[in-house]
Amino acid sequence: MDTAIAPLDAPWFDPDSVNTELTQLVHAHGGVQQARSAVLERLKGLVRTAREESERQLLTGGSGSGAGRRCAEGLSTFVDALLRVVYDYTVTHAYSVENPSSSEHMAVVATGGYGRGLLAPHSDVDLLFLLPYKQTPWGESVVEHVLYLLWDLGLKVGHATRNVDQSLKLARADMTIRTAMLDGRFILGDRPLFEELTRRFDEEVIPGTAQKFLEAKLTERDQRHKRSGESRYRVEPNIKDGKGGLRDLHTLHWLAKYLYGHGLDGSGESQAFTRHEYATFRRCESFLWSVRCHLHFLAGRPEERLSFDVQRAMADRMGYADRAGLRSVERFMKHYFLVAKDVGDLTTFLCAALEIAQAKAHPTLGQRLNPLSWTRPEKPAGDFRLENGRLNVTDPGVFKRDPVNLIRFFAKAEENDSFFHPDALRLLRRSWRLIDDKLRNDPEANRIFLKMLCTRKNPEPTLRRMNEAGVLGRFIPDFGRVVSMMQFNMYHHFTVDEHLIRTIGMLSAIERGVSVDLHPLTTRVVGTIQHRRALYVAAFLHDIAKGREEDHSLVGVRIARVLCPRLGLTPAETETVMWLIEQHLTMSHIAFSRDISDPKTVRDFANIVQSPERLKLLLALTVADICAVGPGIWNGWKGQLLRALYYETEPLVAGGHTQLPARERIARAQDEFRTAMTDWPKEEVERFIERHYPDYWMRTETRTAVDHARMVRSAETAGSGLASHAMTDAFTAITELSLLAPNHPRLLAAFAGACAASGANISSAHISTTRDGFALDTFLLARDFDLDEDEFRRAGRITDTIEKVLKGEVRLSELLARQRPRRGSPIGAFTVTPEVLIDNTLSNEYTVVQVSGLDRTGLLHELTSALSDLNLDIASAHVATFGEKAVDVFYVTDLTGKKIRSQHRQQAIEDRLLAVLGTSESDDAPSVMSGA
Repeated sequence: MDTAIAPLDAPWFDPDSVNTELTQLVHAHGGVQQARSAVLERLKGLVRTAREESERQLLTGGSGSGAGRRCAEGLSTFVDALLRVVYDYTVTHAYSVENPSSSEHMAVVATGGYGRGLLAPHSDVDLLFLLPYKQTPWGESVVEHVLYLLWDLGLKVGHATRNVDQSLKLARADMTIRTAMLDGRFILGDRPLFEELTRRFDEEVIPGTAQKFLEAKLTERDQRHKRSGESRYRVEPNIKDGKGGLRDLHTLHWLAKYLYGHGLDGSGESQAFTRHEYATFRRCESFLWSVRCHLHFLAGRPEERLSFDVQRAMADRMGYADRAGLRSVERFMKHYFLVAKDVGDLTTFLCAALEIAQAKAHPTLGQRLNPLSWTRPEKPAGDFRLENGRLNVTDPGVFKRDPVNLIRFFAKAEENDSFFHPDALRLLRRSWRLIDDKLRNDPEANRIFLKMLCTRKNPEPTLRRMNEAGVLGRFIPDFGRVVSMMQFNMYHHFTVDEHLIRTIGMLSAIERGVSVDLHPLTTRVVGTIQHRRALYVAAFLHDIAKGREEDHSLVGVRIARVLCPRLGLTPAETETVMWLIEQHLTMSHIAFSRDISDPKTVRDFANIVQSPERLKLLLALTVADICAVGPGIWNGWKGQLLRALYYETEPLVAGGHTQLPARERIARAQDEFRTAMTDWPKEEVERFIERHYPDYWMRTETRTAVDHARMVRSAETAGSGLASHAMTDAFTAITELSLLAPNHPRLLAAFAGACAASGANISSAHISTTRDGFALDTFLLARDFDLDEDEFRRAGRITDTIEKVLKGEVRLSELLARQRPRRGSPIGAFTVTPEVLIDNTLSNEYTVVQVSGLDRTGLLHELTSALSDLNLDIASAHVATFGEKAVDVFYVTDLTGKKIRSQHRQQAIEDRLLAVLGTSESDDAPSVMSGA
């Protein structure tokens, strides 16, 4: 047998010495079975020490010194040596053969990632036990004994036992097996047998199958990306299977090996990559292996996802520190996303090279490799030409001769719907130094860029390609500062640059009518906007100042003041862009956190907007911005709130028209109710109208008032003081639950507690008190189920719980104690500074209390209970959650219906609410939430 080298640069493991120890243990215990426990204990000590040593060396190796790859290589080497010891022990003591026959031989082969000589701390060890002929009792016994020892040592072993013919047959039929065998590596045993397998694999399996293999690997890659998230800029990436992760590098290795006969594990320049690109490959691989090994050690299991709850610890382990306005975790993740971007570039290069090499022989493969449609338009004139459907330059001096071509190249690609030739991309990267202040201030370059940004086509793909080619961040340096920048919070799903590009794409989709069902109002008004260029530039710039110590909206205004004239915008357009950037969070903040039925709220917003054009622009930007934050962030309820605010504000900014006086609005609402209730006796209709205060008719839609009237009649008929009504709407993703109950200060707290105990999330609450001492409250719950009947059943369960709580049949505290935190929630990884703001200027009738802090189950119940304890009457509640941050706003008065003006009383409210928020806070770290 071959003797393995000492793994992990450590002298503590000498295989020959260990073999001698194991032999002594067998003799001392009187046999193999009797010595099994002692043998396992000795080998477990080796495994334990190997992992401890590899983690120690990894922690002292930093993030960019190749420590991760050395760790993976060292662990692979250790397992090689361990396998030799286990195999030697098995064939020497358990199943020894004096004169082995030709069938009593085997080769043990490493496959998959282990075959490449790289093994993460908790990864599977993939083995092929290669037999000369069919399975024999000796071979079966040896394999079984080796496997059971490895399993008992805590190793996860994937294994197969086959002869050469079986291996080749399966490799021809199964692409996964074929891929694993590509990386087959001899460990021990019959080397000629292994060499026969590799020779026949190269001669009998690979020839003539390149097209099929490449198509299969690319399909597998696409499916893997779809499962783990299409974008490589998701803020909780999968480092193995995600876009830009290790598996993408493995795919490049497999493609190169299959096509060129060797992989990318050697040194120097290859047929697939230039020397510089190969160095990039090794740098990316080294970093990703460091991340993966650290993550496995940190999690104590084969964890591949960089979730929020491990990102801080990973940044600390890998030596990142706070710097330049970015926290250590954000710097670590930015490094990760830059590497993922480089992996994407390498994928583009190799796929383009393979396409060009295979297109003539295999046209369908060319179509498969090109992410865009396979078109052959007429060749553009000038400095660019099309080759096999890819845009290339006519000569190497194109960009140096006219640096504007660095921008014009992307416009030509967009114009011809063509992808990029790898030679052109390489020349682009070598020409980055040409993107200087002279080019940035060139009128023609800026004209071309602005035209691309505001194209009637979808500008998103072109902007993304400019970004991934490294041109966009150099042409717009402030954009370059946010490339690959993540924000450490649960709200934003993508890096800042990706979010900005997605905002442009969403705006374009709305304008092209792609999402009219989701955004009917925005789709209608965006076509009437006069300052279209200003809207697109504002969408591109609205978050460009993220990651700075000063408010990003204010810094963004300063950036726009300089950049917009450079791009060719007029002074009026520049002012519009600056205003949109400064106010890009205003409309969503008011719609989601303020009482829109309060006339002062709408008047204050109208004073900010001032014109119908700005109202349209801000609506379009707000919708596109929220939709681009991430999947699931937008819902129909948010759309309804924004539409309501738009419709309430439009008359105030439309040429002198104003809202109706409150008396007229109330009278109109009551008349509409009378019209809807013509099937009721007039006396009963008037009695319902009279039992409500005027503010009820200011706040309540006619449809809702009709439902309330029928609910009240039902309660009176049944002789009960409690009644409820539920309705649900899939479009708004909201279930509306109305409750009639005798009024008391803790009704809202009881409802919030019952919802928390049921796992329901309250989106908003409208509290109305009748003249005869009842509360008629409406609660808007985030919809949980696809089917309406499931939602109605859930609403029924919540109502039953409320009734039992109000009747004293159950204790709310006991129900809440049984409600466990959401499984897998990463909220514990974050800190949010608790804040309470008390404002008497936002409403003419109410004091507005805004509370923000770390979200948790039952928080709204605790807050409303505290407000009740403080003898405050809650008129309405508005609930919003931004990832890990909860922002709840309450419109309150004292028990006499007056505002809270006493400074002493305000301080008592603030102290009590901060105490509620502080029960889950561990420190006073700065808030990490910022708006969409």
